[in-house]
Amino acid sequence: MAPLIVLVTVTLAARGLGALGVDPLNGWPAAVTAGLAAMLLLTASAHFAPPRRSALVAMVPPRFARPELLVTVTGALEIAGAAGLLLPATRTAAGICLALLLVVMFPANVHAARASTGVRTMPLPARSALQVVFVAACLVAAFAG
Repeated sequence: MAPLIVLVTVTLAARGLGALGVDPLNGWPAAVTAGLAAMLLLTASAHFAPPRRSALVAMVPPRFARPELLVTVTGALEIAGAAGLLLPATRTAAGICLALLLVVMFPANVHAARASTGVRTMPLPARSALQVVFVAACLVAAFAG
């Protein structure tokens, strides 16, 4: 739930700043992009810091080798994607790549729900709906900004 709270809160704050004259944040796509970048930095931090890291490692389906490495790489990709969103020259590519990353990582959520392991903050149907919101935010950042 924390990622959604950060996405919404930072988006609204950025939109408010845009309305007050901060030109780079003027408009909903720019505000969503800022919120998404903040959310990704939050979620990426879990990939590196205990105790969340071990929960993320436990979420990786057993068919994948080296779950620790996968968690580290996906965390680094989230940081790179957040940075890419903030640069106009890379925003479209970053948004598309992040949407794909979220889709590719989703099986870990399914595995965690079925195996009752890892990060289990909400039931799978709600988590699936939330994932759609996050992917949509990536696409807004990629194409509407």
